[in-house]
Amino acid sequence: MIKYLDSAKRQFRMYKQLGEKSMAQMSDEQLNWQANDNTNSVAMIVKHMWGNMMSRWTDFLTTDGEKPWRQRDAEFENDLTGREQIMAKWEEGWQCLFDALDIVTDNDLDKIIYIRNEGHTILEAVNRQISHYCYHVGQIVYVAKVVSNENWQSLSIPRNQSAAYNQEKFAQEKGVRHFTEDQSGSNS
Repeated sequence: MIKYLDSAKRQFRMYKQLGEKSMAQMSDEQLNWQANDNTNSVAMIVKHMWGNMMSRWTDFLTTDGEKPWRQRDAEFENDLTGREQIMAKWEEGWQCLFDALDIVTDNDLDKIIYIRNEGHTILEAVNRQISHYCYHVGQIVYVAKVVSNENWQSLSIPRNQSAAYNQEKFAQEKGVRHFTEDQSGSNS
């Protein structure tokens, strides 16, 4: 039987990988590209996700998920320079999340934690963060597709290849899907 937290971690890993595969298709300059002043660059999205992850998952069982040291507004300043700095924030945020989830068991899912002084079960808080990170990874994928233009390499089933993909899948024996590091499971 698959346990909830195992499934949640697989979802988080899948979205992490989608973001990484998208950013890998972008130049360093493109990581800081903004369509206009009201939009976020990929670097800004990564910085925001990092700030959110560090705040939500640091000591999440014992302290409020909105830490007093978090500077959320500063997360939307386009000041990360270079891929190395961007990817360092990306990895640090995700590592904080996975380290936090590693100390929780499925028996803890009904325990209450707080985010901005509002009580959530751990189950609700994990679902909230899956949705939040999925939303932002979708933005990263979209921006990467826009700036990559004709150089974009599909992360899942390329356009006009659904029939061939489905034919191959339905030719296989039925089975349970297990996420691996080489699969994204997306339709991007």
